[in-house]
Amino acid sequence: MRAALYNEFAKPLTLETVPDPTPTAHGVVIRVEATGLCRSDWHGWMGHDPDIRLPHVPGHELAGVIEAVGSRVSRWQVGNRVTVPFVGGCGVCPECVSGQHQVCDQQFQPGFTHWGSFAQYVAIDYADANLVGLPEAIDFVTAASLGCRFATSFRAIVDQAKVSAGQWVAVHGCGGVGLSAIMIATSVGANVIAIDIRDDKLDFARTIGAAETINAGDVDDVVGEVQRMTRGGVDVSIDALGSPTTCFNSIANLRKRGKHIQVGLMLGDHKHPPVPMDKVIAGELEILGSHGMQAYRYPAMLAMIAAGKLHPEKLVGKTISLQESLEALPSMDRYHDVGVTVINPFG
Repeated sequence: MRAALYNEFAKPLTLETVPDPTPTAHGVVIRVEATGLCRSDWHGWMGHDPDIRLPHVPGHELAGVIEAVGSRVSRWQVGNRVTVPFVGGCGVCPECVSGQHQVCDQQFQPGFTHWGSFAQYVAIDYADANLVGLPEAIDFVTAASLGCRFATSFRAIVDQAKVSAGQWVAVHGCGGVGLSAIMIATSVGANVIAIDIRDDKLDFARTIGAAETINAGDVDDVVGEVQRMTRGGVDVSIDALGSPTTCFNSIANLRKRGKHIQVGLMLGDHKHPPVPMDKVIAGELEILGSHGMQAYRYPAMLAMIAAGKLHPEKLVGKTISLQESLEALPSMDRYHDVGVTVINPFG
């Protein structure tokens, strides 16, 4: 198969022919029809993830068709249209048994713990616990955009923050995660403030539901501006970027008893950021992480898409080829496009 891979961290990727994967007894092989280009892939390429072993094929947001099935897989067949969460649970550890597959003790992550989906085929383990069937109405490009950013934002907004109608929600960073969070929070009736340093992203955020926007490059005090807009702070705040500044601001702009949800990755030199703990204590604030979403929660998200309440296809900015991904992945730290980039086709 053709695959994009790197042999050294932070060095150029190459397009190579490598052996086709084979399924484990509990796994499947998927013919990849589309895969997302995500900042998490860039972190892996930089060497920020200790699970990656070289040489490596990135890619963790994928959709495709099952090509081969392991001997102990019972729920899936060759030809099924599927997607998969970027965190796969083993299905048997204490966390999985309690329904928390996204923090599985033995988790499987395509593109990180194993070779990923910047390839014509990808092997996925623990298939019965992790695969998600795709309705015919959802095309592969849209489905590929769900696996990390959209699904993670859905869980952050719906399950972790439990956002309800009328609440104020701040979203710091309007990349794929942030835009997804804006759309989802708006769909459940929240008033969303979108925060970024680029006007084009903020303009787009308004088209998908943001009630207010703040250009963080144009104001001296983002926290003060949020508090002014909301007369005291937001009920829920999402750091969708992952930087010391956005993390601090997201916590500091909460009203009393508010919830901060950390979705943007904090890796490398940023993994231990300053936190306004005085405000956390005095205001009884909650700080929560959100790390993917379990496969069994996908039907709730897919039902909202089918009902026309969510439109993830609007977040797809452009598609590129596998060849073009060789240049696109290393440039993620200076990413200038609005919306999600998806790799398609693979031929």
